[in-house]
Amino acid sequence: MSVAQNNQARRKAARSGLPAVADLSQPLPKRMITSRMFWVTVALLILYAACLVLLYRQVVPDQKVPGGRLIGLGHEAVPISAKYAAFTAVPLSLLFLWLDRFKPWRFWVWLMVFLWGACVATFFAAQINSWAASHLSIIGDGDPATGSRAAIYVAPWVEEFAKATALFWVAILMRYRWVSRLSGIALAGLAGAGFAFVENILYYGRVYRYAANTFGQVEPEQALQGLFLQRGVLTFFGHPLFTSMTGIGLAIGLRSKSKVVRVIAPLAGFCAAAFLHMSFNTAATLVQGNQLLLTYLFVALPALLAMIIFIVRQEFREGRLIRERLTDYARVGWVPTGDVLPMSRLRTRLRALWQSLFRGGHAPLATLRVQRAETELAYLRDSMTRGLIDDAGLEREKFLLSRIRAARGAAVIQPEARADYGRIRELFGRRRAIPSYAPPSYPGPAGIGGSMPAPGTAPIGPAATQYSKVDPNWKPPGE
Repeated sequence: MSVAQNNQARRKAARSGLPAVADLSQPLPKRMITSRMFWVTVALLILYAACLVLLYRQVVPDQKVPGGRLIGLGHEAVPISAKYAAFTAVPLSLLFLWLDRFKPWRFWVWLMVFLWGACVATFFAAQINSWAASHLSIIGDGDPATGSRAAIYVAPWVEEFAKATALFWVAILMRYRWVSRLSGIALAGLAGAGFAFVENILYYGRVYRYAANTFGQVEPEQALQGLFLQRGVLTFFGHPLFTSMTGIGLAIGLRSKSKVVRVIAPLAGFCAAAFLHMSFNTAATLVQGNQLLLTYLFVALPALLAMIIFIVRQEFREGRLIRERLTDYARVGWVPTGDVLPMSRLRTRLRALWQSLFRGGHAPLATLRVQRAETELAYLRDSMTRGLIDDAGLEREKFLLSRIRAARGAAVIQPEARADYGRIRELFGRRRAIPSYAPPSYPGPAGIGGSMPAPGTAPIGPAATQYSKVDPNWKPPGE
């Protein structure tokens, strides 16, 4: 292929969002420096650090204001609040990482989205919410309802926009890898979990500091635990659930050929997220007592249950899609027929990867490569049939097929009924020492406490019976 044809192929692949094949002949530092994503990651890390430092200086130390002093969270409250906030953030993050298993994102994408929600989204939302609350308070002119107006009318839109920005960035830069609604839910959930993590630190720190400065009413730790029960246990799903609406809308738009759907679906998802958030804040602000409990039981929990059912249905749907698209390749003989069913079942894929660990060598890496390549091949076929990718996908298709053929010989496709644990016992188990006995020798062991006769005594066994020599002159007496 000439240079012009190569450049034209690269432009066509970039237009369809297809990833460029890494030149492994180049050293790793050079590949990193010339990678666009590397510099995007560096810029994002600097932005995250700046937002986190600015937010810390704004809310943690006490601030001098006209006419007095504004009490901050305090340096002693931040580690305690972070510990309680992590009890919710860590399991939620692991849950969303586990959710997207057919074609998972790279770990650094998950990390960047989580940190965006934790650093950038919280800092941006804190500035806008504070500005809006101050203006609504002035306009309200002493109206008691002004305290809740910002939480109901401003915060949902601002916070959902701040969290959803990370999703739109991923959709723009890596739209080819956004293959399903599960991908959108996983990314949105991580952004929401990161936002909730920092927001919970702020809420926990405020109640802890307030209880510490109010002597004789309630212990700071007890007040913090009460708020943790409300925010960290009963309503832990709030922010991830809201932002998931935007993720689903973006996934529908990216997987559709219609330009109208590509515009309307993300906007509809964002509006659904904001309205859900607004409803939640309205109930938490204006509803009290038994009515709040009924709202939680008959509105919040059913919404969570509906999302869980939707996710389970999507898991089965993605399995059917992979099975149908790999069948297309199996019919023409490009993919073995025995690969279709194992690649469409998560449990079978996990068992195959587990058993490959006990074969040693290149089996684990080959199994992982085959699973990822065949999954990407299925989604690539689906994109081509939908008209989302033009003939530029043919080159990517050839690359994936060659990668499958190269790694399939050492990979585990269909797992056995039981893994071969013998190799692990050989590698890591203790080998039982076989005693090396000395060759038998007469008269054997003896001495004090020995069970054999001492040297010089009569032997045991068949040799113990001894006969005298025959006397040829012997005869009966008396003859």
